[in-house]
Amino acid sequence: MSKESSVKITAVSLSAPDALKIITENDHILLFWKSLALKEKYFQESRGYEIHMYDNTVNATAYLGNTTDNFFKVSSLKLGHNYTFAVQASCLFGSQICGEPAVLLYDDLESGEDASALQAARPTDVAAVVVPVLFLILLGLGAGFAVLYTKHRRLQNSFTAFANSHYSSRLGAAIFSSGDDLGEDDEDTPMITGFSDDVPMVIA
Repeated sequence: MSKESSVKITAVSLSAPDALKIITENDHILLFWKSLALKEKYFQESRGYEIHMYDNTVNATAYLGNTTDNFFKVSSLKLGHNYTFAVQASCLFGSQICGEPAVLLYDDLESGEDASALQAARPTDVAAVVVPVLFLILLGLGAGFAVLYTKHRRLQNSFTAFANSHYSSRLGAAIFSSGDDLGEDDEDTPMITGFSDDVPMVIA
């Protein structure tokens, strides 16, 4: 007579991968996430991850596969369909022990639009930022040139007025005197000399 015995296995539940995100390429998308080994000491990369996809348009779930990497390529997405992706630690013992899934909704594909239209929208967004910045730069340069031109005109007018005030109609030129010219005799320029005690001062 034999007795049946049962064994109860208690497994540590693994949390969902962090930082699940989607990068859109021309004809496919890439799923990225952080390694569970960074926060789960019982998880080994050799266990891998399972990737599931749920099509919200037709209410269908598909198992995409597993990987030991921290990324997964998904192709053949249909236009106008919205998808929900789930990434979790691979299940053990016949899908009895599974990790918590990280879930992310992908709804970038809109009905009636193709990949080329989506790619064309991105340069438009960039232009919407670059054009105003270039306009502000050109406006600043124009204002700077206007200020420099105004200062140049004022300096030119001041110099013209100064030159006219020293213009000699007899010589037909502007005369500018310096300290070196004090020793020269000039009939039109009075000479002022110092006084001496030996020379009497005559006041007329």
